[in-house]
Amino acid sequence: MVEITVIPRITIALAVYNGAATLKEAVLSILNQSFINWELIILNDASTDDSLKVMRSFDDPRIQLVEGEENLGLSARLNMAMDMARGEYFARMDQDDLSFPDRLEKQLQFLESHPDIDLLASATIVFRNQHEILGRLPVQIQHDDICACPWNGFHFPHPTWIGKTDWFRQHRYDSKADGAEDQQFLLRTYQTSRFHCLEEPLLAYREVARPLKKMRRARKIFTRSYVSYLLSQNRYIMAMKVVVIAVIKLIADGLYSLTGFSFLRNSLYPLSEQELAAFKALWHRLERMP
Repeated sequence: MVEITVIPRITIALAVYNGAATLKEAVLSILNQSFINWELIILNDASTDDSLKVMRSFDDPRIQLVEGEENLGLSARLNMAMDMARGEYFARMDQDDLSFPDRLEKQLQFLESHPDIDLLASATIVFRNQHEILGRLPVQIQHDDICACPWNGFHFPHPTWIGKTDWFRQHRYDSKADGAEDQQFLLRTYQTSRFHCLEEPLLAYREVARPLKKMRRARKIFTRSYVSYLLSQNRYIMAMKVVVIAVIKLIADGLYSLTGFSFLRNSLYPLSEQELAAFKALWHRLERMP
């Protein structure tokens, strides 16, 4: 068992809602990190499955549990984790994703050598079920490229985020934007902050098939949160662009649903031999962990 001897450099926030089926693997991938000076705050958001049982199964002093009995939503739970955080840096993790063993180490090294960067992400490998690899999610690397078309969203994977805790506390998540909280967060901060994305995949993102009804709901939440913020800032032209693009995407979602065409699957890049080997090695190691 790891002993806590110093204040953690990194706080990792992992909010959980009915994630019992995948939570163990996600937490094991954090326990498997090459960088060990972290704390993991797992926040149960009133799950109705066995998530709480899985949360309690870990015996590591670096893990803190918040056994929430009220469903507050992701934004509120992440803000709660920020308030609890002892680490200088604040990182994200989702209940159904996997962090590669050197994720925290490489992200911390980059931030320490690039103090001008406020928020760092990384490329991700997309998979389904257990071992079905779909590809690598395309990302932009430099801030100007990441923010080139803010009305169309930011290709900046939320589960890979890490930045200074004080910076997160300064901006915080908006609960009214739940469902598009990451995109609205970036929209509010991109003009006064600096983003960067590592080209190397440091996280494996588990794709979960969503019915058309949920896809449309997600589009509407994104559009409503964006337009509401933009109007409050008197940015009317950009708000109009958001609405037009949202209508086009809603039509496209319907076509994809009818034809069975997967936009995500067909927009992914193939994995290199090195990336494929790293993913297989990660799975093999996690399967051997108790």
